[in-house]
Amino acid sequence: MVQLKSKEEIELLRESALIVSRTLGYIAEKVAPGVTPLELDKIAYDYIHDQGAVPGFLGFNGFPNSLCISKNEAVVHGIPDKTPLKEGDIVSVDCGAVKNGYYGDHAYTFAIGEIAPEIEKLLRITKESLYLGIEQMRVGNRIGDIGYAIQKHTEKEGYGVVRELVGHGLGKSMHEDPQVPNFGKPGRGPLLKEGMVLAIEPMLSSGSTHIRTLDDAWTVVTADRALSAHYEHTVLVTEGEPEILTPRERAFEPRSAAEIA
Repeated sequence: MVQLKSKEEIELLRESALIVSRTLGYIAEKVAPGVTPLELDKIAYDYIHDQGAVPGFLGFNGFPNSLCISKNEAVVHGIPDKTPLKEGDIVSVDCGAVKNGYYGDHAYTFAIGEIAPEIEKLLRITKESLYLGIEQMRVGNRIGDIGYAIQKHTEKEGYGVVRELVGHGLGKSMHEDPQVPNFGKPGRGPLLKEGMVLAIEPMLSSGSTHIRTLDDAWTVVTADRALSAHYEHTVLVTEGEPEILTPRERAFEPRSAAEIA
């Protein structure tokens, strides 16, 4: 059942969402060749606790870490390990945090050093599809409008969306109704109403959209080992424009000369 959030609940969700935004912003300063995913995980664990929250993923259904760190062909749910990141990798860092009983959820795919132009395009199109989906989060639209906007853009650019993994509602639970597929038909699915909070998270593949889970029982990879990218925001449906509750993404990007000045 879809749960509409009260003003009080929205403020609590906003606080948790800001914590995951700040955490990823802090992680962005540390991501570099030679750093290990386990080092990033420890940094996130400490930072989230310093914010008066607890990691949302640690122990969730038995997950062993605070961050999901998924490299290259890994789509989601990668377990942090001791293998150093290297130049040319792409790394999805997915972060969850809980404060006052409410979850925040946010993911960003980082390029490690220089990457090839075709990989830059994969990241760009994935991010663009995220925002096109978010634009559809308006009262009176339906879940299918979100998925259709994402699917239309990605397929136009020659990519496919992973269909077995979806976005979701967010609140006192990490995964609430409704599910939010990254594909669909306009005008179909649950109606969007003021007070809905959804995690929108397109996952694109540069090859096959089929996936499989590794022997660790967590890491999901593309079946053909094609590269994958993943971005996610927690978003509130309002009377007007959708409100991104995890808004610090600009801190992850190189600043322009004007901004530096």
